[in-house]
Amino acid sequence: MKKIKMFMFDGCPHCKKALDFLDELRKEDKYSHVEIEMIDEHKEPDIANQYDYYYVPTFYVDEVKVHEGTVTLEQVKEVLDKAI
Repeated sequence: MKKIKMFMFDGCPHCKKALDFLDELRKEDKYSHVEIEMIDEHKEPDIANQYDYYYVPTFYVDEVKVHEGTVTLEQVKEVLDKAI
């Protein structure tokens, strides 16, 4: 399985929405084992500054940016599918 990184920060409404979608999708057997490294850009700026993105949430799969900005359920599902 490929590694997923999600850049976000507490208090971001778009990040909250993405996290809710992740919780919903992880209820399915297909996605229950998918691990995501959550990086809060406010708490870990040294890590966040190493990546090229502007909006959160941003997802990287194996160090390749696959989504940036507000998300839909389908877009989060596509991120997870790229990792499987």
